[in-house]
Amino acid sequence: MATDEPVLWEASDRIATITLNRSEARNALSSEVLDLLPRLMTQAEEDDDIDVMVLTGVDPAFCAGLDLKELGSVAGNLGRGASGSDGGANARSARGPFPPHTKPLIGAINGVAVTGGFELALNCDFLVASERAKFGDTHARVGIMPGWGLAVLLPQAIGVRKAREMSFTGNFMDAEEALAFGLVNRVVPHDELLPTVRAIAADIIGNDQAALRNLRATYDAVTFHDDGWEAEARSARSWRRDHFSAEQVAERRTAIQERGREQ
Repeated sequence: MATDEPVLWEASDRIATITLNRSEARNALSSEVLDLLPRLMTQAEEDDDIDVMVLTGVDPAFCAGLDLKELGSVAGNLGRGASGSDGGANARSARGPFPPHTKPLIGAINGVAVTGGFELALNCDFLVASERAKFGDTHARVGIMPGWGLAVLLPQAIGVRKAREMSFTGNFMDAEEALAFGLVNRVVPHDELLPTVRAIAADIIGNDQAALRNLRATYDAVTFHDDGWEAEARSARSWRRDHFSAEQVAERRTAIQERGREQ
């Protein structure tokens, strides 16, 4: 795949690395990204030479969430699988931003993961973070609702009271705090992020893959509660129908970006 594509694919040593590649937009989720990302994940899922997937971003960010510039102008990506929507990847996978998959997905969080980008991270099996990583839920700032399971997955990861604080304030959690709360498994020096993730992936690859994928399915069955996902989806649909305004998003975009930089 050409290096100017908005999502990159690289496969070696039975690992598929999928990289968000919009550095000028802090890897924001445009309509093109939302179409390409699930297709590349399905490609990895169907490739018999791949056992583990890794999701990361080009520096300086992991993913800044929805492309607010696109959303504010046409509201196009909200209907293509973006947080709070019914379409795109979410429609294909029943829940979350990713299509159905049996292979482990490791999030290599190289920088900020915000709102929809935070939801991408939460939907990975586990996370390894660079020392530069930060996490933020700014749904309330931008005036949209989560639709990829944040209201389910974030409390599972860090506890409901801390999750409420993050969502209600929009404040960011840095890498060390994320480690202390159990959001990420490890924090490593920035230059060691992908080598560390690949070493963990190699340990996974050394196991019996049929048994491992069955174990992964078991974890999903006991930790993902359909009622919670359905409640979040209903809330998102209702909010989008009655309250969402692309013009309001456009008006808030500059203020959101400025406040994020301050943190």
